[in-house]
Amino acid sequence: MFQLAANKTSVRTELLAGLTTYLTMAYIVVVNPAILAPSGIDPGAAFVATCIAAAVGSAAMGLFANLPLALAPGMGLNAFFTFTLVKGMGVSWQVALGVVFLAGVLFLIVSLLRVREWLITAIPLPLKLGIGAGIGLFLGLIGLEDMGVVVADPATLVTLGHLGQPRTLLALVGFLIMAGLAARGVRGAILIGIIVTALLGVPFGLTTLHGVVAVPPSLTPVFLKLDIGGALSQGLIAAVLTLFLVDVLDNAGTLIATTQRAGLMRPDGTVPRLREALLADSGGAVLGALIGTSTICSYIESAAGIQAGGRTGLTALVVAALFLLTLFFAPIATAIPAFATAPALVIVACLMMRALGDIGWDDATDYVPAVVVALAMPFTFSITTGIGLGFVVYVVVKLAAGRVAEVPGAAWLIAALSVAKFALA
Repeated sequence: MFQLAANKTSVRTELLAGLTTYLTMAYIVVVNPAILAPSGIDPGAAFVATCIAAAVGSAAMGLFANLPLALAPGMGLNAFFTFTLVKGMGVSWQVALGVVFLAGVLFLIVSLLRVREWLITAIPLPLKLGIGAGIGLFLGLIGLEDMGVVVADPATLVTLGHLGQPRTLLALVGFLIMAGLAARGVRGAILIGIIVTALLGVPFGLTTLHGVVAVPPSLTPVFLKLDIGGALSQGLIAAVLTLFLVDVLDNAGTLIATTQRAGLMRPDGTVPRLREALLADSGGAVLGALIGTSTICSYIESAAGIQAGGRTGLTALVVAALFLLTLFFAPIATAIPAFATAPALVIVACLMMRALGDIGWDDATDYVPAVVVALAMPFTFSITTGIGLGFVVYVVVKLAAGRVAEVPGAAWLIAALSVAKFALA
């Protein structure tokens, strides 16, 4: 079924690869509920939704696309859900789930109609890279604030927090543990760091454990609670399109990077079974909204399993099985405090910032728009605003350089819509 021999792999190799991928991304079952909690979503229900969405999405990728890629609620996309839609635009989390659903349906449609290639190629590479780095900086700011390292200041906007506070001190220790383990190439460095940091909080009374294994929490508080009508009636079409755009770019980058590393990319540079992969991805996004979590996407951490030898969908199925098993460890996941998960956001930010290294730094029409996107997201506290400003600047600098022919039609359209939005704001 998985053509193991043709892909020069074995059942044992695929099992080990699946375990490796799971260990590198299992932090999401703790971090995702922590990010969604400020929106009003019940953390226990969010934990269950995260596990189920990751399991079903990864299984779909393995069975339909036969690729060693795992899926789960995306980092950055969950921040967009809480801090842009709910906190920034003031909508309820039910309406925000409706936005996630509509964006997933749109992604599913363009995957079926084969429009995705046009969309992926129409977005200039500098903006793709800038968006990835900008979301990383956005997550980093959130993480530093949750750690207590960065606090508000009326004179300077932000300033250094009180590092001597137990929560902040433990968070800093956790960050150093994660960074040190990552530097040594330890699989699951982020997950190990989260658990160790949480345990260090026990003597201080900052972490309270209520068992290890238990029946999973109820999914009822979030299951089918999305408000599609509200998403359509509150003028959130721009938010739907933004979430759709970020999802397309995120998945395109992940698919290209991982299949290339696995040696699965065709000689012409195309991704095998791309249509099936994107259908699994977009279907996962729709499912995520229905069961109560933010947008599902392919995980770049899949590269860890690929490095361990994973070459087929069996790797993804192993990941799916492990996420289902994780459902029964809810007492541990729900007991982990925010100061233990916040350092993980900063580590993820460090990983996402690597995108800036691929920008053409000898061409101002490339690096200026990319840097604007990256800076605008955290400093306006809005992913949508960062993307809009980036497209406007990209079009303007290309015009100033006399290179208008290099601006694709999609960039003109998004820039024009962004100008209209800023003018009416």
